[in-house]
Amino acid sequence: MTRSRRSTPDRRRTGSPSADAALPEGEAAAAEDADPEAVARAIVLRRLTRAPQTRAQLTEALVARNVPEPVIDAVLDRMVEVGLVNDAEYAAMFVRSQRATRGLAPRMLAQELRRKGVDEALIRAELEAIDHDDDRALAEALVARRASLMAHLDPEVRSRRLVGMLLRKGFPQGVAFDVVRRALADAELFDEG
Repeated sequence: MTRSRRSTPDRRRTGSPSADAALPEGEAAAAEDADPEAVARAIVLRRLTRAPQTRAQLTEALVARNVPEPVIDAVLDRMVEVGLVNDAEYAAMFVRSQRATRGLAPRMLAQELRRKGVDEALIRAELEAIDHDDDRALAEALVARRASLMAHLDPEVRSRRLVGMLLRKGFPQGVAFDVVRRALADAELFDEG
């Protein structure tokens, strides 16, 4: 005798907590009978298909789905072993992409990587590779790009906004003030000439 899907109570309607509440109805019924390791592996692979993630992010996702800790460790150890999860590669990729797209300085990069659960030693190693001259050049490029959009503003307002932008991106205060001061002085010389 086969059980029909209708005879299985829908846990979302009854309000009882379920690790499978986020699964579509058909998958929730299948997950009840599934091996916890297979479920955990499917969750990890689905998340990694969307975007690279750190071991800590994946652990958090599995804990939220009530996967037992020994299963989490076994599945993630295997994912690390086969190279699908690699926090060092993740940190390197994250630093490159965030510097290129958002112009983040090392301090902000470190903060973001910590939030994603990357080990402090990996963060330090990745950020030590950033050259201070490259960091200053990045700040100068950000200011040059943004300053041209603020030409109509009072110089004091423009200066305050540009410094604030650099500080929010994690640049040290001294670098921010110096880069903005020089950029605005160069702009004034250009405007006068």
